[in-house]
Amino acid sequence: MKNKLILLLAAATALIVACATSPLGRDQLILFPDEQLDQMGVTAWQQLQEQTPVDDGRRVNRYVACIAQAVTSELPGAEAGGWEVSVFEDDDVNAFALPGKKIGVYEGLLGVAENQNQLAAVIGHEVAHVVSQHANERVSTAFATQTGLQLAQIAAGATTPVQQQLFSLLGLGAQVGIVLPFGRAQEAEADLIGLDLMAKAGFDPRSSVELWQNMAEAGGQQPPEFLSTHPSGASRINNLNARMPHAMELYEQARAQGKRPDCGPP
Repeated sequence: MKNKLILLLAAATALIVACATSPLGRDQLILFPDEQLDQMGVTAWQQLQEQTPVDDGRRVNRYVACIAQAVTSELPGAEAGGWEVSVFEDDDVNAFALPGKKIGVYEGLLGVAENQNQLAAVIGHEVAHVVSQHANERVSTAFATQTGLQLAQIAAGATTPVQQQLFSLLGLGAQVGIVLPFGRAQEAEADLIGLDLMAKAGFDPRSSVELWQNMAEAGGQQPPEFLSTHPSGASRINNLNARMPHAMELYEQARAQGKRPDCGPP
């Protein structure tokens, strides 16, 4: 029993030590090293490429890669550069970014994001999820919850079934943290950080509002897949507009520095 209590205390201490802060100052629980999340992202990426045909058209890939490169070049330190980009042959209005520097854009999105500025808003938003460690946060929260249950049952003498559940959670960690929708706080952060990223790259941040309006209109009564996992509505646009003066300052600074992306139409 003594050993079990020590294990409980050790786990609680680990959770306290693992507290982190997001780029906008929100407290986060981060339990896993970046390398482990990167490997999860790479594995998920490989599976997606096996399951969904990739568009090998030179023009559309050049267009999307140009925008993605401009946006990711504004990331700090080692996070900038080296991102792999693919366009998937799928009519879903969707996009994603994964730990391990992977960006995927579905062809359906290109009909809704009407220009490079609007597509930069989507890519900035998705990249912001990665650099803000939102996937790690999701996996860590799920793991901590299940670990608490496990330790309680260890103290009661029942271990094996819960351990198996934990191993299953770790094996599906990428899906838990990446495929399931992010929470409202994470979405709000991704909106604002993504807005700043696109502005720093020289894309007009005002197009982000137009993009979300297009998204809302694209599906009529049935919103596109992107919005089914991303909260939408007036609150999102209000938050973007509140941040817009700051984003416009970044945009004007970028333009003054000669950052004027010209990625052309797809």
